[in-house]
Amino acid sequence: MLAGIAVVALVVDIITKVVAVANLHPGDPVRLLGGAVYLSLTRNQGAAFNIGGTGYTAILAAVAVVVIIVIIRFARRLRSWPWAVALGLVLGGAAGNLTDRLFRAPGPLRGGVVDFISVFSPDGHPWPIFNAADSCLVVGVIIAVLLELTGRRIDGTRAGRSADDAKAADEPEPVAAGRAGGAERTDAATTAATAADAGPAAGGRPDPTDAGTGAETPGETSRDAGSDGGDRAASGGPATGRTDRSS
Repeated sequence: MLAGIAVVALVVDIITKVVAVANLHPGDPVRLLGGAVYLSLTRNQGAAFNIGGTGYTAILAAVAVVVIIVIIRFARRLRSWPWAVALGLVLGGAAGNLTDRLFRAPGPLRGGVVDFISVFSPDGHPWPIFNAADSCLVVGVIIAVLLELTGRRIDGTRAGRSADDAKAADEPEPVAAGRAGGAERTDAATTAATAADAGPAAGGRPDPTDAGTGAETPGETSRDAGSDGGDRAASGGPATGRTDRSS
């Protein structure tokens, strides 16, 4: 994204300067928007917005080269699209004015930058005459300052947080995940125990504890039968369970 924005800014700057040089004449401004904007062609050997006067072209060209190199180095760890916009505008603007200083008359590192936009006045007062590259530089710097003030860094993180911290914040904590898994296993065990307790009651199976309190064992049943037979023999009735040997 940074390279694309820089290329667009550079192309727009070059095209508008070519059109201005071909259609405007120094000292003959064109009035637009009721005098809010004037197109007034001038050559600038100073800094942006025609600041600094002559004699600094080589120094300003060297500064532009340094700015371009620094931005290219920053691009390696660029992960934020707002920063890509800001640095792309600065890169394109610096390259646009550097192109004029290198290739326009009177010669390399002495060329005058083409300025042609004036606001509220045809002679650059109160606002200096500027070009598209200057506008890109100013907008890019303003965006960069706002990003710094809000703590947003070029690697996509915010102030006080590293890239690893930001990545870790998006991932679930292992401890929390382990606790959640343990809770699920505990719930499953509780459910299984409840089902096991409810099984005997649902199937009609006797409870061993109930057998000791209400049900009679086979031994107890035999003793009761023998006692009943003895009682009948004593009373003269037939004794149940006794064999008549005489027969």
